[in-house]
Formats: sequence, C-alpha cells, structure tokens
Amino acid sequence: MLLIARSELLQLLRNRAVLVASLLMPVAAAVFFIAQRDVFQRIGSLGYIGAVILMTIAAFTLYATTVTTLAARRQNLFLKRLRSTAAGDRSVLSGLLLPVSLISLLQVVVLLGVFAALTGTPARIPLLLLAVVATFLMMLALGVATAGVTRSPEHAQVTTLPLSLGVIAVANWVAITGTEDLGLLKRLLPGGSATELVVQAWNGGTPVADSLLLLAPTAGWVVVAVALATRMFRWEPRR
Repeated sequence: MLLIARSELLQLLRNRAVLVASLLMPVAAAVFFIAQRDVFQRIGSLGYIGAVILMTIAAFTLYATTVTTLAARRQNLFLKRLRSTAAGDRSVLSGLLLPVSLISLLQVVVLLGVFAALTGTPARIPLLLLAVVATFLMMLALGVATAGVTRSPEHAQVTTLPLSLGVIAVANWVAITGTEDLGLLKRLLPGGSATELVVQAWNGGTPVADSLLLLAPTAGWVVVAVALATRMFRWEPRR
C-alpha cells in the first residue's frame, strides 16, 4: 500500500492541472474567507467560516481529486495492473487515496490552525476533530462511488460538480440560517449535519450529547456511499 501511495503522490505533484484546480484553488478560497473573516462573521459566525473552510477542502481537494485520480488510473489501465498484483482491492484503493487524504488533512489543519490563531481557539476541539473525520470519510466514500460513473478524468469535471457545489451550498445554507427552520431537511442533506457540528464545536453553547447526535446523518451517508461504490465502481475502463 505504501509503495502505491508513494507512486500516486509523485503523480499528483507532477500533474499541474490537478495541483491548480483541486489543490491550490480550494486553499485560495479558504484564505479569502479567513482574510475577510470580519465580513463573514457578521453574516454567520466564526463557526460558519470554519465550516466553509472544511467543506471547501473536502469538496474540491478531497472529493474531486479522488474521482479524477481513480478515473485517470482506470483509463490508463493502472488500476487493472495493480489488481493483478499481490495487493488486495482495499490496499490498492487505500494506497491511491492516501496521498490526497493526507494533503487534504494537512490543508484543513493548517488553515483552521491559522484561523484559530487569528480569532481564538474553538470551544470544543474534540468535536471539531470528529466533524473533520466524519466529513472526510463521507467525501472519500462519495468520491469512490462517483468514480464508478466517471469515464475519464475530463469527465470528472462534470460528474463532480453537482456534489461539490451542492455540499458548499448546503454548508452556507445551514451555517448562515441555522436549523430552526427545515432542520431535518438541512441535516439530512450531504454535509448539513457535519456543518452544524463544526459550527457548534467552534462556537460552543450546545450540549455535547446533542452535538454528537449530528454524527448520525453523516455516518448514514458513509453507509450509502459505500453501498453505491461497491455496486458501481469498475476496475476497467467504462465503455
């Protein structure tokens, strides 16, 4: 797995298009929110900015790059060749997805760390860590599932757009308007409950037990995405 991960990391770093579109642009967007934090704090809260930073990285760096990577490796038959080695299916997928997962995690840690240094420490750091882990698992699983219907890395620009933009839209909707109205709908949408958990973890003021319940919808999406990935993912080029 580690050899596969090393090879994939080198390929990611050599691909300028992926570096700019999926790695650098999300960071630039997050930096903009941090730089304009006073404006966005008046719209929502500090937790709102933290949630948008997390969801931006998860949607574009993690999810979109996952889909693009798997589609590209399938198209050039690299997936098929790896599957013929001693490595099992899980090891192959883990090795391919480990680099982008670590890069995404590093981005989140650095950006939220800078944000916290400028505005103050989050009220409940353990809850924030849970929200990050849950969000990453959800977006990784959805990425593998989306890769199942993506024919090529170019096609990934189309197949990833609805969910990427949708997650960002849901995050803004939930973080700005709260869940007093249409609460169930907002929490059931992808990223909705995770966004609310980030807001509560950063701002505080909500009982921990109530916040932990917000993990359930995100876990549900992980289960759904894994089921879809198991059914739709292909190891050879789609016709």
